[in-house]
Amino acid sequence: MTSAGRFAPSPSGELHVGNLRTAMLAWLFARSMGRQFLLRVEDLDRARAGAEAVQLRDLEAVGVTWDGAVVRQTARSALYGAAIERLTKAGLTYECFCTRREIQDAPSAPHSPQGAYPGTCRNLSTAELEIRRASRPAAIRLRSETAEWTVEDRLHGSYTGVVDDFVLRRNDGVTAYNLAVVVDDAEQGVDQVVRGDDLLSSTPRQAYLASLLGLPIPEYAHVPLVLNRYGARLAKRDGAVTLGELAAVGLAAGEVRDVILQSLGLPAGELGEALGSFDPARLPRGPWIWNGIQQPTLRKGA
Repeated sequence: MTSAGRFAPSPSGELHVGNLRTAMLAWLFARSMGRQFLLRVEDLDRARAGAEAVQLRDLEAVGVTWDGAVVRQTARSALYGAAIERLTKAGLTYECFCTRREIQDAPSAPHSPQGAYPGTCRNLSTAELEIRRASRPAAIRLRSETAEWTVEDRLHGSYTGVVDDFVLRRNDGVTAYNLAVVVDDAEQGVDQVVRGDDLLSSTPRQAYLASLLGLPIPEYAHVPLVLNRYGARLAKRDGAVTLGELAAVGLAAGEVRDVILQSLGLPAGELGEALGSFDPARLPRGPWIWNGIQQPTLRKGA
C-alpha cells in the first residue's frame, strides 16, 4: 500500500487560519517526502450542514490538494464495528454505564494517573451488569493492560502519556475518535500523521490501540498551534480568522497563504514552490500568535 499523509477536519464550521496552517504543514510534510496526501472528513460528530463544502473550497484556495476521493467517517461504521469485535473476542473490552458526572465525582484508583478513568465498571458481576443494562445504555471501553505508552514524534521526541480504559464506542452508538482515527489511518495506508500539538496527549492511547489490533503505528509530527493575542488557542470568536472573514476585510486567500508560509520561515507564493525550502528540522517550535491581519507574530523564543 502506498504511504500517505492526511488532513482530517471535522465539518463543524469554517476552517480558521490555525486549521489552514496545520493543513498546509501536513501537505508539506507528505509531499516533501514523496507521500500521497489524503483528505478525510471526520463527521461522526459535530457536523454542520454545508461546512464540508466550504472547508474543501478553502483548502484548495490556499493550495492544499489531495489524492483520490474524500473519505467520510460516517460511511465506515462497519470497519469500526469489526475492530471493536476483535478486541471484544480477545477480552479487551467491557461495558461502562458511568455518566460524566459520576466519573468526575469518583475517587481515583490507587496509583492511577490524574484524569484516568477509575475503572468503576471494569469488574462488574453478571448480576450487576443486568441491573445497569436496565437503567441506561452502555458505552464500550478498552480493557487496557498498561497505564502508559511511549511514542516517537518528529518534533517532540519521545513522549510518554497516560493510557487508561478509554471509550471505544459511546453509549449513543457513535464510535469514539480514538478508535476511529486508528482504524482509518491503517486502512487508508496513512503512515504519517501531522496535526496540532494539542492532540499529542491522546497519541499514546491511539498507538497502544493500534498495537493491540496489530496495525502499524504511523510516524507522528505534532505541530504548534496558532494562538490569539492573549495566548489562548485561536477560535472563530477572535475576529477575522477564516478565509471568508479575511476576504471581507481585504485579504485574499493567496495573501493568507503567504502570511502562513512566512510564519513557517518559508517563501511566499504557490504552496508547491515552498517544497524546495521545507525542512521539518527548521520549523518554529513555539506557537504562532495571531494578532489580526496586521501583526501576526511568532511567540518569543519560538
